[in-house]
Amino acid sequence: MARLREHGAVFVGKTTTPEFGWKGVTDSPVHGVTGNPYDPQRTAGGSSGGSAAAVALGAGPLSLGTDGGGSVRIPAAFCGIFALKPTYGRVPLYPASAFGTLAHVGPMTRDAADAALLMDVISGPDWRDWSQLGPAEGSFREALASGGGGVDGLRVAYSPALGGAAVVDPEVAASVRRAVDLLAELGAVVEEIDPGFEDPVEAFHTLWFSGAARVVQPLGQEDWELLDPGLREICAQGASYSALDYLAAVDVRMALGHAMGRFHSAYDLLVTPTLPITAFEAGVEVPKGSEHTRWTGWTPFTYPFNLTQQPAASVPCGLSGAGLPIGVQLVGARHADALVLRAAHALFEAGLADGVRPPAT
Repeated sequence: MARLREHGAVFVGKTTTPEFGWKGVTDSPVHGVTGNPYDPQRTAGGSSGGSAAAVALGAGPLSLGTDGGGSVRIPAAFCGIFALKPTYGRVPLYPASAFGTLAHVGPMTRDAADAALLMDVISGPDWRDWSQLGPAEGSFREALASGGGGVDGLRVAYSPALGGAAVVDPEVAASVRRAVDLLAELGAVVEEIDPGFEDPVEAFHTLWFSGAARVVQPLGQEDWELLDPGLREICAQGASYSALDYLAAVDVRMALGHAMGRFHSAYDLLVTPTLPITAFEAGVEVPKGSEHTRWTGWTPFTYPFNLTQQPAASVPCGLSGAGLPIGVQLVGARHADALVLRAAHALFEAGLADGVRPPAT
């Protein structure tokens, strides 16, 4: 926000999130439910659901979101906009998140060009963040304006389901497949292959729930009882973990980071669905009839790349038969933010997102 003020940005307001950004949908006891611009009875996703809804509706062209497990990419996919989770530390963050180095700040916009503009501003250095990266190598926006090479020759790994991490809705799978075919038409060398890692959800839960427990630790009993009931549940679970449990989760995280580093020595980009489903009923954490109780059950493509701190973007790639947006996820190696933006921009320029706009309200 400080960088944006320095550059003359005009602020419309603060957008909605669930309490402390704890889940993948946007509702809270204070602000109620944030609906989806394509169907207000469905969720906008979360935790940056208000940002996604605002951008999709045209309330403002640019918004900031935070992403600790998918929180810019999830609502972007559900609301038909673009979002980038940059490499951790690329955008300085202060005050620090209770969720630690899982939490990234990123742009939520109509397209990749606007996100590049925003990245040029918000990635400026700030001494208050001791974990920030050094200055970016050149302007993200200028790299797009100069053409940047598009995707011609890029080595792209296409993983339809991350090795079976989720059952993907057929309409989602078909739209993502069209996006992958378009990358190939634009000159990318595409291979269908999985990264080959096991679902790290339990390690993610240990880190995420512990962070939630920490963020509410200062609250008294009266305030505790006002919290979202689901948040109280994960905080209680997080408080039960030992330091050894936490460090075991860190071990899983390091092994995953190592595996993805090796994977990206062979592939420039990994392409997956952003989500396996389209937006479901608003006001609930999981879709009706789901076998899962937590939001991580339907977001298997997003949280692994918070553990690894890689840049990952969601690009709108079509609409379902019910008129609901679908997103494709582009994941790059750590520090390859410009490459992810470049590939996303190439897809926008080629018309992938044409027609993905909310109906008139």
